[in-house]
Amino acid sequence: MAETTRRAVMLGAGGAGLGALLTACASYGQPAGDTAAAPATSGSGEAQPAESESAAPKSKKKPAGDELAGTADIPEGGGKVFANQKVVVTQPTAGEFKCFTAVCTHQGCTVASVSNGTINCPCHGSKFNIADGSVANGPAAKPLAEKKITVEGDSISLA
Repeated sequence: MAETTRRAVMLGAGGAGLGALLTACASYGQPAGDTAAAPATSGSGEAQPAESESAAPKSKKKPAGDELAGTADIPEGGGKVFANQKVVVTQPTAGEFKCFTAVCTHQGCTVASVSNGTINCPCHGSKFNIADGSVANGPAAKPLAEKKITVEGDSISLA
């Protein structure tokens, strides 16, 4: 009886895995269980997507101009951090809205809160002024970059 070597076992397993990968790649984009379906053709002979094909929902990044908040959501003398968009919106005085990056200029942490007239980073204690993003307390040495927003009616959106 021939002795099976470790190399032979590994090569056999690798070949089986490669075959499965090639089969999966060949059927990519086909409806489940329909790996042999040919694309539909129009009268001109050009391939058309089959009606039964449905692509998975595509995740959409919020395009610029989508509403961040209502003006009532931003307290006067304070603000709100939007971690997903990496911005912070403030209202230094009644009806004046500002927007800054929420990424601290010290070491790149996301700021976490707005209170007592400052935007506050939890990592090392940096604080930034809500009116202009300037450093109120280090260790950060650079201000937060201002971002453009539009305020229409009671809606605040990234510009």
